[in-house]
Amino acid sequence: MSTRSGRTSRRTVLLLGSTAALGVLGSRAFARGPSGSTLAPRTDPFTLGVASGDPAPDGFVIWTRLACSPLDEDGRGGMAGVPYEVEWQVAKDDRFADVAATGTAWADPAWAHSVHVELMGLEPGREYFYRFRIGGWYSPMGRTRTAPRATELPAALAFAFMSCAEYEHGWFTGYRRVAESEPELVLHLGDYIYEYAPHYYNATSGNVRDHTSPETRTLADYRRRHAQYKLDPDLQAAHAIAPWLAVPDDHDVANNWAGLVPMRPDPAFPTRRDAALRAYWENMPLRAAAAPVAGVPASTLRLYRRIGWGRLATFHLLDTRQFRDDQACDDSYRICPQASDPARTILGADQERWLLDGLAASSAGWDLLGQQVFFSQRDKNPGPSKSTSMDAWDGYVACRNRIVDGWARVRNAVVLTGDVHSHWVADVKRDFDDPHAPVVGSELVTTSLTTSGDGVDSEPDAHPFFANNPHLRFHNNQRGFVRARLTSAELTADFLTLNRVSQPDAEALLKARFTIADRVPGPRLGYLRPLPTEPTSPLA
Repeated sequence: MSTRSGRTSRRTVLLLGSTAALGVLGSRAFARGPSGSTLAPRTDPFTLGVASGDPAPDGFVIWTRLACSPLDEDGRGGMAGVPYEVEWQVAKDDRFADVAATGTAWADPAWAHSVHVELMGLEPGREYFYRFRIGGWYSPMGRTRTAPRATELPAALAFAFMSCAEYEHGWFTGYRRVAESEPELVLHLGDYIYEYAPHYYNATSGNVRDHTSPETRTLADYRRRHAQYKLDPDLQAAHAIAPWLAVPDDHDVANNWAGLVPMRPDPAFPTRRDAALRAYWENMPLRAAAAPVAGVPASTLRLYRRIGWGRLATFHLLDTRQFRDDQACDDSYRICPQASDPARTILGADQERWLLDGLAASSAGWDLLGQQVFFSQRDKNPGPSKSTSMDAWDGYVACRNRIVDGWARVRNAVVLTGDVHSHWVADVKRDFDDPHAPVVGSELVTTSLTTSGDGVDSEPDAHPFFANNPHLRFHNNQRGFVRARLTSAELTADFLTLNRVSQPDAEALLKARFTIADRVPGPRLGYLRPLPTEPTSPLA
């Protein structure tokens, strides 16, 4: 087990091992809730771990979900159909000797007995620890933090981002490696779960485990699928190490959906979408403002939002699924004039206006767009006509142009992307068809955590896309994640890979390092690990 310093810290041991954490915490007393109002389950209800998210200068969200029997077919997690009162505690130290806040919250059966506590009144820019209790049962401990004051310029921010974790395709070792690096913030950019039935989606390196239920269609199905993923200890470790900024993509509902339109005809899709989005909110550390409206069909989740990190950075979290126009030209890589239609949008009018207004008002050193699908152009056709993906921003060219124009006065614009199951780095240009056009931003794309299986190490510029897209700078087809460090002077992005996810406990290796200098758009290569000719050493 390694950390940034190469040593294992005490808090990492506690956070990665819930048994050790309980040994330290079990004797501490919580403040009592109203007398006689707490029902105690007979078995451990904290099987799905804990999480935190959406930090602000004075607080954050802490989350858990009660589930004594998480995979029960009715999706209720083995809990009775009554509310449970859950006690929570937030402390300044991992021994809970200095408690900063404590209280109770109700785990309602209508929301799968999930608990979302929104903390306020805490100190800005500091680390906290949290836990839950009901009766004699204690949750694992989580580590989180508040954002800096809006007027403060922190020296640095360490964060990680990842996407696309198909449970069947590999072990979630990458999540554990994220936890071991002890980031201050984690971004998950979509495809947290996959909707497929067992054996429907098979990795080339083989499926290492199975989904336990059929394709997800009902609310009970999605609740069970989230529970199966959250039972994984490596995923629990990544949630417990830092606050998350999470946004969903297509597989959190169904492949390549757009608004209320499924990829394949399905009259029941609006109901299915409602179930999936409701379960997503229930199972993620999101604020109440993001929740769907109970009982209102096709209600949307307010998932696009803005998280400030002092004067250093602003994260603009985007939703490229709920409000987009349907994919053009049969949703494929093809020559499609409709993609340039100025009326087409991947964000919807309200979100697009919100983003442009936020960019215009920004005074942050760095504006980072956390979003789901490839932003830069990727043209497969060597001729004058473009063959591009209709599911990515290439299918919504005018919308992309408006966003790029909108960040003209932003100091540093960086797009953080998931979805495509491989690492990419790109220059963002005003005109992708003009090789001499100025670079106006940067795009960093994380590979999948497990989806597509092991993958193959590859030359960084060997992909066929490089012939037609000179703005593309780097590619790697292994699994992994991106670890980044942000200062006022530069953003450093480490592209980490795992040699295989078909076997557990793979090491995270540094494949490439790119830096983006302040006011100098476009990433520059700082390190590249050559293709291995013999077994490689893990990243120190």
